[in-house]
Amino acid sequence: MTIEKIRERIVKSKGQTFHFRFNGARNQVEEFEAVILNTYPGVFLVQLKDDTKLVKSFTYADLLTLHLEITDEK
Repeated sequence: MTIEKIRERIVKSKGQTFHFRFNGARNQVEEFEAVILNTYPGVFLVQLKDDTKLVKSFTYADLLTLHLEITDEK
């Protein structure tokens, strides 16, 4: 899969809710439900579906390198 194909899928999924799993530094794993808010050429924004409504940004390369995994809402 290429970054272009990943970007196309994310753009088409704007406004939908997904389950995210972010594999951070030092084996830290963060899982959350979020809505894809907006897309830009290098990054996309998601808003958490919890009480905080925190907005996070990720790059399309995060998906390509498997630092970020997206699955359908649980």
